[in-house]
Amino acid sequence: MKKILTALAISFSALTASSISIAGPHFDQRDGYDQPRDFNRGQAKKNREFREYNDGERMEMRRMREERGVKRLQQHKWQAGYVLPQHYRGNGYKVDYRDQNLPRPDRNQQWYKINNDYILVNSETNSIMRILGL
Repeated sequence: MKKILTALAISFSALTASSISIAGPHFDQRDGYDQPRDFNRGQAKKNREFREYNDGERMEMRRMREERGVKRLQQHKWQAGYVLPQHYRGNGYKVDYRDQNLPRPDRNQQWYKINNDYILVNSETNSIMRILGL
């Protein structure tokens, strides 16, 4: 019994000694150099400050691009069978047929008012069924 307890004690101490020797301090090494953990945060902050420097120019370019897109959508020619662009599928373009004196839509159809045109769209396929101009 004494030999078994001694063998268990020696094996347990060997196991703990090996696990302690394996566990060591963790170093965050990049390119072979030890760098503080806040190094990346500092770089991100510099990049963010650089991006904010040209913010006015970016906003102006974005505004111009959006205006071109709106003009292009306003000049769009609608035809039956075309798919209604996703930009127009929101509730802001939907109209009630009773308020506008339009024919009653069938099931799964919806009237939209886009650029002074009333467009009847199939709600399942988003395809244009009929167009009524003012």
